[in-house]
Amino acid sequence: MLSVRKMFGQLDLTRDLGLLLFIGGLYSLSAALSNTFVNIFLWKQSGQFIDLAIYNLTAVIFQPLAFLAAGKCAKKVDRVIVLRMGVIFLSVFYLTVLFIGSQASDWLVLLGALLGIGYGFFWLAYNVLTFEITEPETRDFFNGFFGSLFSAGGMIGPMLAGFIISRFASTTGYFIVFSLSLSCFVIAVILSLFLKRRPAHGQFRLRAVWKERHTYDDWRRILNAHFFQGLREGVFVFIISVFVFITTNSELALGTYGLVYSGISFFSYFLAVRLVKKPYRKRTIFLGGMVLFLSLFILLTGLTFAKLLIYGAIIALAYPFLLVPYSSMTYDVIGKSRHAADQRVEYMVVREIFVNAGRIVSILAFIAAITLFDEKESIPILLVALEAGHTLIYFCIRKVSLPKTRDLVNG
Repeated sequence: MLSVRKMFGQLDLTRDLGLLLFIGGLYSLSAALSNTFVNIFLWKQSGQFIDLAIYNLTAVIFQPLAFLAAGKCAKKVDRVIVLRMGVIFLSVFYLTVLFIGSQASDWLVLLGALLGIGYGFFWLAYNVLTFEITEPETRDFFNGFFGSLFSAGGMIGPMLAGFIISRFASTTGYFIVFSLSLSCFVIAVILSLFLKRRPAHGQFRLRAVWKERHTYDDWRRILNAHFFQGLREGVFVFIISVFVFITTNSELALGTYGLVYSGISFFSYFLAVRLVKKPYRKRTIFLGGMVLFLSLFILLTGLTFAKLLIYGAIIALAYPFLLVPYSSMTYDVIGKSRHAADQRVEYMVVREIFVNAGRIVSILAFIAAITLFDEKESIPILLVALEAGHTLIYFCIRKVSLPKTRDLVNG
């Protein structure tokens, strides 16, 4: 922890905060190892965009449903148990991929459902624990340092996975990579045993938090922003990696792309934590969103690996400067809400409903585009429209005021 303090200043870094970051780091490494390559694994079996769309659509449909179920569980059992349930579902997902192997493209809905449920339980618990363990003065640090861990995993994971897959014939390399991801989740479950127990209390009152959009303007603005965040994420979470593979026909090249992206992102998160102060959050979000939008035009004149690397480098530089202040602002808005003291779980659930609503609309638009029109003509036009999602975040949050008349409730 001493090196962390030296990097980020004198902060009250508790044992639970460190453990939560470590668990998040293991999740990041596992996701970096396998998430991208699951999509490529499916693509190599069918070569159809529609299969990837169905798999990812199923995941984002089940994710908010899992958030609802996890939210109810978090009010009845320990939050840490909910976190473990998420990790267990993700472990089952990788076990299933390993078991069905070359027939994975025939089980798209099952795989998407398992992934969505795992994400829902994991992120509900992780977000609630983040809110409870951090305070306003440590949230920028936590979000930034977690982003750095995510980027560090992104540097190691894709390159290692790409190297392993390229060294083995057939699907052996994929099975090794998926097994490594499974091992990361097993370690995460073990680490969760050392987190301080956080007993559940109160009733699950989703309706009150949902209706607060009509009385608390900042909450409505933040939720609208999260819809547009999801609008961009829905398709982009898989389409760029497929573009890299189509262009190069190499898993190792995909690993190289991940290394470049995550290496730059790692330093960008560090800079964002150090440089972005509260008075400059909104303008930083605006600039980050604009850079993300404009960077896409690099790819519209034709796909080459060099252009994809340049695009990855630009979005890796810009995205942390949007996400760090945006995430902190979200937690601050929730902290000043009327029911924050006893309904923080419900706030996380409602937020996730809006994010995944955006993702669902995004993937449905993608399915419509490739079904009704020529793929080569419709996909670029659709990507421009969806990339605007992060730019629109600023126009949703620019009037967020965090009025002093509400009391800040810390976790």
